[in-house]
Amino acid sequence: MSTLEKKSWSNPDGTLTPDKTHAANINFGAVTLTKANMQPGWKWSECIKPHVGTESCQAGHIGLLLQGQIHVVSDDGSELTINAGDAYRLAPGHDAWVVGDEPAVGVEFSTDKKEFAAWTRGEG
Repeated sequence: MSTLEKKSWSNPDGTLTPDKTHAANINFGAVTLTKANMQPGWKWSECIKPHVGTESCQAGHIGLLLQGQIHVVSDDGSELTINAGDAYRLAPGHDAWVVGDEPAVGVEFSTDKKEFAAWTRGEG
């Protein structure tokens, strides 16, 4: 097997399109990259919660916001605004939403085999 590999977002390994969301993932062995495009008005508790059934997002996230702005509130009341160019880490137990009228686009990295199916199992 080659030690060099590339993939394109134009041909991802999987996609998911809940309300105001387009998410695509690319897998490299145990590492998954997810590119998420969230439209203005996107809010986890309104757009994703109906698919997972948990009160807050129970997935952890490590990523980089490429465009837009997202505000996050954790279950403990902590708040954070993520701006384009910011790297971030979010622990499970939070809500988040797009701020303003620009879409938020980010890439997240995972090594825990988290898949889109987790959204329907209440894990994301």
